[in-house]
Amino acid sequence: MRVRFVTVRAWTAASRGAPAYAGPMATPSDSAERFLVKGRVEGLPRRRVDRDLLVRWVASRLLELDEPVTERELTDRLADLARDPVGLRRELVDSGLVTRTRDGAEYWRTRVTEFDDL
Repeated sequence: MRVRFVTVRAWTAASRGAPAYAGPMATPSDSAERFLVKGRVEGLPRRRVDRDLLVRWVASRLLELDEPVTERELTDRLADLARDPVGLRRELVDSGLVTRTRDGAEYWRTRVTEFDDL
């Protein structure tokens, strides 16, 4: 019921010429950092959109484009940031942001994200 009330209220305000409240503008880094607990990733968000956003943010913070790193080095970097570095590494690969060799010995980032300063 509350959602309908808010919707009707916003519609009524808009019909009188008053601007509807859209909330504060969020920058990409603000929106990804809201998932951090004391600066760490304690768990991945359930919503796919939020999960993808966080994974893109992590990739841009830990790896330069086309910078090859070993599996151990990537896991160590992720361990500094996340409670589950192996799961996060898997998520990076599954999302297509990070590519690896067939044997999994070397990883590198292949995609530009909105968090990169280009």
